[in-house]
Amino acid sequence: MTRQQRRLSRIRNFLDLERAGKRHLPRPIHGYVANAAEDGKSLAANRAAFDDYSFLPRALTDVSRISLDTELLGKRYAAPFGIAPMGISALSAYRGDLALAQAAARANVPMIMSGSSLIPMEEVAGTDGTDWFQAYLPGDRPGIEALITRVERAGFRNLVITVDYPVPPNPDNNRRSGFSSPIRPSLRLALDGLVKPRWLYGTFYRTLRHHGIPHFENNHATRGIPVISRHVNRDFSGRTHLDWDYLALVRERWPGNLIVKGILHPEDARRAKAQGADAIIVSNHGGRQLDGTVAPLRMLPEVIDAVGDFPVMIDSGFRRGTDVLKALALGARFVFFGRPFNYAAAYAGEAGVSHAIRLMQDEITRDMALLGITEVRQMDMSRLRRARD
Repeated sequence: MTRQQRRLSRIRNFLDLERAGKRHLPRPIHGYVANAAEDGKSLAANRAAFDDYSFLPRALTDVSRISLDTELLGKRYAAPFGIAPMGISALSAYRGDLALAQAAARANVPMIMSGSSLIPMEEVAGTDGTDWFQAYLPGDRPGIEALITRVERAGFRNLVITVDYPVPPNPDNNRRSGFSSPIRPSLRLALDGLVKPRWLYGTFYRTLRHHGIPHFENNHATRGIPVISRHVNRDFSGRTHLDWDYLALVRERWPGNLIVKGILHPEDARRAKAQGADAIIVSNHGGRQLDGTVAPLRMLPEVIDAVGDFPVMIDSGFRRGTDVLKALALGARFVFFGRPFNYAAAYAGEAGVSHAIRLMQDEITRDMALLGITEVRQMDMSRLRRARD
């Protein structure tokens, strides 16, 4: 057994990944990944929502053959889950977006590349990468049209527009952990890196040596500014006036599948469908935006009632195979995980992401057998009971 295999053998679930990520990453970088808005009420609500439901298994069912295959937007995937978009993941893992995309491609699960990533989209798209791209819309029509043209030319098939980011969230928890935007070199930052030598050499040094100072590469049609630039926040401002007319513009210009991410209200779901979206992702940004937000899982039934037979996906707070199955029973077509896969890439690169995918596939397979089902489509409300208050 190699050293890497021994390290990965200690990771048995996504909670282990969180602990491993905290041990591996410098305090500011871990603080950014783990960050939740303000008092963490949205983050806590996301996890607590899964306790609203209990399973009702069936006995003496032949579960010797179980399939996780799931069809989504015209493509068949090997599991009902994928990797959510995560910004600046190349700071937590060496070439993080590539590690995530390549592991996902090999496992035949989707990975959504973040618009605030630090690797050009053209390097991550393709048969060995991903055909999903998530964008934060620029603040004007020419900028939006130019970005869409670039995404199309890069070869992406699915465009995810995140709509819950009109302004950046409260940065107090990031500042408390030592993370700032722009990143400001300091003695404390240097010390935080020195006490994490595996990250310091394996991610930070290798990135600087081979690729130089990271830039925000994909917010616009052209390369963005360095992560250390004092003007970095300009790349994330200017969106307060965006409204449904801008989504209509995207639909007009984008020829592929259009997915709207960050929907919680049923009326917003209905309107996204009416404007030509091909799917939505019910999400509160993993609890990173507005604190005190209702959990996406609790809104999922109302959203599905509003849009009917329409692809509804979900993220925020998922950590276990049982979480995935509860969402599927409530009507979700697909589930996305964020932070755990970021930790997996940080801890062991592409091999870590592949290991995490297998862990979740194994959990879901085992849980399906214990429930008495053999196909994902069999997971419905007959397998759940609402927990008593």
